[in-house]
Amino acid sequence: MSLRIGILGASRIAASAIVEPAAALGHRLVAVAARDPLRAQVFADKYGVERVLASYQDVVTDPEVDVVYNPLANALHAPWNLAAVAAGKPVLTEKPFARDRTEAARVAAAADAAGVTVMEGFHYLFHPINQRALALAGDGTLGELTRVEVRMGMPEPQPEDPRWSLDLAGGALMDLGCYGLHALRRFGTPSVVSATAVQRSPGIDERFDAELVFPSGVTGLTANSMVEDEYSFTLRLIGTRGEAFVHDFVKPHGDDRLTVHTEEGTTVEHHGTRTTYTYQLEAFAAHVLDGAPLPLDTADAVANMALIDEAYRAAGMQPR
Repeated sequence: MSLRIGILGASRIAASAIVEPAAALGHRLVAVAARDPLRAQVFADKYGVERVLASYQDVVTDPEVDVVYNPLANALHAPWNLAAVAAGKPVLTEKPFARDRTEAARVAAAADAAGVTVMEGFHYLFHPINQRALALAGDGTLGELTRVEVRMGMPEPQPEDPRWSLDLAGGALMDLGCYGLHALRRFGTPSVVSATAVQRSPGIDERFDAELVFPSGVTGLTANSMVEDEYSFTLRLIGTRGEAFVHDFVKPHGDDRLTVHTEEGTTVEHHGTRTTYTYQLEAFAAHVLDGAPLPLDTADAVANMALIDEAYRAAGMQPR
């Protein structure tokens, strides 16, 4: 069976996050709407979406739409996820789940009460390279885990990009750091020790770093910058007997290396160039169509937003 997918907006991420995976897996893109109808038409023509609808509401209520993909600006994630839940449509939503913990909890409560899946798109988690790294941290290969570091950098978005908008819940921690905090939380429940931010404009961080600690004493770092010369998304797991380094944990289809250093020597593993988004949509579709379990739920999304809020406060900033 195939899913009939409705897309909210004609965003830059949609091509890699939903269009290509849907084509690879045999799912249909049946509807799209955007604020600019012309842009929606161009998007539909380019990517083979079957119909252009007049509004986001038309997409979420369309009887031919099985599931909704929501890649809108951060501030629009929660409102339109709620609209999809009200229509009984499962949602694959881009991260972050909402603007803050309070808003995330509202969406989670509605989804759980309705029995409708709303999954936050932390696609990295579905790729074998990251599953392997998590396994190495727990099977004794690295000894006792002592530290986890997630470093993320990207070139500067254009000035009008929503990621620079406070009203649209932008900022480096929201766009990049949500990944780092999410990855850190695979190892337990950390708390923020300290955080520093460089603000591009009041309330909008272009750089954001946070140090965290787990009850076990393991420490963590999420370091994020939206003003770098190039993209870099690395995950490093450090233990008493060695370390594992994922060269690109967000886009391993571009660099699928996992380098493991131990007392026995150094090995480089390769985990394939099938995209994280393809693995993610495959798992989401299996859940919707066959009831297969997912590794992410609404409680996880709320907990991640709570940690984002905590990090902002630690840096002397207000949550979104």
